[in-house]
Amino acid sequence: MSSTSGLTFDTVDAPVEAEGKYVDVGDVTLYAVEAGPEDGDLVVLLHGFPECWYAWSEYLRPLTQAGYRVVVPDQRGYNLSDHPAAVDAYHIDELASDVVGLIRALGKERAHIVGHDWGGAVAWWTALHHPDRVHSLTAMNLPHPTVFARHLRRDPAQQLKSWYVLFFQLPKVPELLAPLGDYALLERTLRDSALPGTFTPTDLEHYRKAWAVPDAYGSMVNWYRAVVRSRPEPRETQVDAPTLVVWGKRDRFLRQKMARESLTYCADSHLRTFDDATHWVHHEEPVAVARALVDHFDDAWRTPNNTPDEAGHRPI
Repeated sequence: MSSTSGLTFDTVDAPVEAEGKYVDVGDVTLYAVEAGPEDGDLVVLLHGFPECWYAWSEYLRPLTQAGYRVVVPDQRGYNLSDHPAAVDAYHIDELASDVVGLIRALGKERAHIVGHDWGGAVAWWTALHHPDRVHSLTAMNLPHPTVFARHLRRDPAQQLKSWYVLFFQLPKVPELLAPLGDYALLERTLRDSALPGTFTPTDLEHYRKAWAVPDAYGSMVNWYRAVVRSRPEPRETQVDAPTLVVWGKRDRFLRQKMARESLTYCADSHLRTFDDATHWVHHEEPVAVARALVDHFDDAWRTPNNTPDEAGHRPI
């Protein structure tokens, strides 16, 4: 296993006081940024491809000001977290187990889980397979796994949008091409699939540093290799935790219809769409999305299983 624990990095470039540290979550050690009151309810923010913890930096201030303890990890294989060499180390079960291990290592029983893109896939899987660990679920521009699998099998339009998944199955080629021109292809993909100005030069510099960490980019691609090789199916299909689906309608990679279809697999859910946002809705609408998150977290406590008792205590 490759470890990044000896590296240094300007990790906590955040708008609030935050601490970056390494957390042993079981099989791997994750780098994570924490902020907010230690006694606040825990929020776990999960980034997608090809980002890192920095993708959520704009959310630290509004969420911590609302009283939440926020932790933002580099997920397994990304940036400063460990980079296991084996492809099967990136099976979705392992990725969800990392989230559970992170919650446990931070001394909490449950958390509000928020994920975008691949982070959304991990968030769905955690809610389905570890429901006792999830206060609420928020998935951004990533559908329920059953919905996504069905469209990948039967929907030619979605198959065409997902062509890059097949490219990532090629051995070594993605890793060889990515660094060319100082990661010009990755940068162009981000810029071209987002609204103009979404990714600033500072943002892209953070990401280039993360992509250039030894073994990181190959590990990031191994997430795609693992899911194609294993073709995982969830053991359960209904999410019981209060669920918010956030969707930018101008997503180049995912069909919008999957957002609403995902709600049918949730016991308590609602959809928030943004007409002019793309796949990168969390960057393009940070104020509105942060407000929606806080409202969702607060509402989750008013569900029957989370109602405070007469003394004002909520279940752990």
